Amino acid sequence: MARDERIHGTTAAGFEAVREEFGAIAAGQGGDYAAQVAVYRHGSRVVDLWTGPGLDASSLLGAYSASKGATHLVVASLVQEGVLDYEQKVSHYWPEFAVAGKGELTLRELTAHRAGLVGADDGFSLEELADDRVVAERLGSQRPYWRPGAAFGYHALVMGALSGEVVRRATGRSVQELFAERVTKAYDVDFYLGLPADLEERFCPTLPMVETPERLAELARTTQGPNSLNGIASNRNNPHGPQVWELPNHPVVRELGTASFGGVASARGLAKMYAAAISTVDGVAPLLNAGTVEALGQIQSIGHDVVLGIQRAFTLGFHAVAEYYPQLGQGAFGHSGAGGQQAFADPRNGIAYGYTRRRMPFPATPGPENDRLLAVIYKAAAGG
Repeated sequence: MARDERIHGTTAAGFEAVREEFGAIAAGQGGDYAAQVAVYRHGSRVVDLWTGPGLDASSLLGAYSASKGATHLVVASLVQEGVLDYEQKVSHYWPEFAVAGKGELTLRELTAHRAGLVGADDGFSLEELADDRVVAERLGSQRPYWRPGAAFGYHALVMGALSGEVVRRATGRSVQELFAERVTKAYDVDFYLGLPADLEERFCPTLPMVETPERLAELARTTQGPNSLNGIASNRNNPHGPQVWELPNHPVVRELGTASFGGVASARGLAKMYAAAISTVDGVAPLLNAGTVEALGQIQSIGHDVVLGIQRAFTLGFHAVAEYYPQLGQGAFGHSGAGGQQAFADPRNGIAYGYTRRRMPFPATPGPENDRLLAVIYKAAAGG
């Protein structure tokens, strides 16, 4: 079979079919499709591919909610060290949090999206939303939208600020500082919660989703009101709030590295971050021990998400990704992003995966091409 010249990069022996599938995806997406995919197996990179205009292997794209995975790796490492405890009340670390019925909420419940603090009553401006300290102060004093622990719902734009405030109260340092130290620098991971100014030239802005009459009609049909739980969680109750698709395109978001959605990464960085969490990479021991990895794979919330209105499964700050991709082993954990990103660790199969794309998909979820790529990757990993 002729080599597809649109696809750049390398694959290890046995993973050649991933290049072919990536090429088929690119051919079906249109001329402006630009994406990266990277895979580690037992700590070694076996897939490193990219395609599309304006993109190369070192391009950095907005990570969106894949940033929550970075944030909660820091939380997990602090729990592993005994600095934090999932069973401890949030108010133990953050006394001002113990108001309006939130005093009994544990860190475990918080990271499982059970706090009921999905947004603010009047929403946030861009500058407020980008600043985790401002978000935490507002939500820490606010009454939750449901009794904490009674239900769960995706805290899309604020989860990192809440978990990050617990980290700051317990350590005196920001989650961004600790991620840079423990992951970005320690493992040479191309993922930044706070993009250094000298790397700005590598950033590729997100392109908006293609709007067709059919898609606009579907959005109008499915979009909930601005004062619904979904509207509050997505900050649509603030008429001056930013559009979700454009969040990483704002310099203030990239500079502050907002812990819920402000990360910037390549697919290499996404995959290597999760490889470093579970495997020895480049001679450096894993970030997490076996017990911590097992804990991160345990489902904490599953069923009807009261914000999204659909079935969802969360672990301790992560998605239970095996619930969404049948090829994955039990206990896989990771986090997707609204820009099409997908990233996870699958400890049972020794796989770490990272995917990112430049144009926002419709709907704003992990790109459907992840299903196709993962089917081929797992077949290759199984020797097929």
